[in-house]
Amino acid sequence: MKDYTRVSRFISLVLRHDPSVIGLEMDPNGAWVEVDGLLRGLNAKKPQLTLCELKELVELDEKQRYRFSDDGKRIRASQGHSASLPVRIIFPTADPGDELFHGTTGKKLDSIFESGLLPMDRQYVHLSADVETAIKVGSRRGKPVVLRVDCAAMKRDGYEFFISDNSVWLMKEVPAKYLSIVG
Repeated sequence: MKDYTRVSRFISLVLRHDPSVIGLEMDPNGAWVEVDGLLRGLNAKKPQLTLCELKELVELDEKQRYRFSDDGKRIRASQGHSASLPVRIIFPTADPGDELFHGTTGKKLDSIFESGLLPMDRQYVHLSADVETAIKVGSRRGKPVVLRVDCAAMKRDGYEFFISDNSVWLMKEVPAKYLSIVG
């Protein structure tokens, strides 16, 4: 099995943040790009990826970051798009139950408890269904702190929860009053 780490990072850059880096434009209604165009653009930059290898990369990605269209002719990132991209994916609403979690670091807590969780440079705030995943997310930037999101209260107050193709929970924002530290 080929190591796809480097090329997957580059595909993430293209499909989540800057398709123009290889001369692509995204469909503004769904953030899709043509698979043939993606492969041409990637291979011009030297990753040298075949269609079979791209399919393997998508299938084996443990976080399921990418998704092919039903006809297999287009591909997109499952979530995590930059706020600056003029694209929108319509995610289904869903009921997360009474709580979700967000992994962060201690140095961000003051700001979070002042302003809540905001999407910052992304289109949505990303939330996890379990503490273990939130710990992994928070660990990417230092010693993790896990926040509990009181979904039951948010639902009572009229907030909607969205879920991506790869089961990441998404919110436009989470006000601080719905947050508490786990543990």
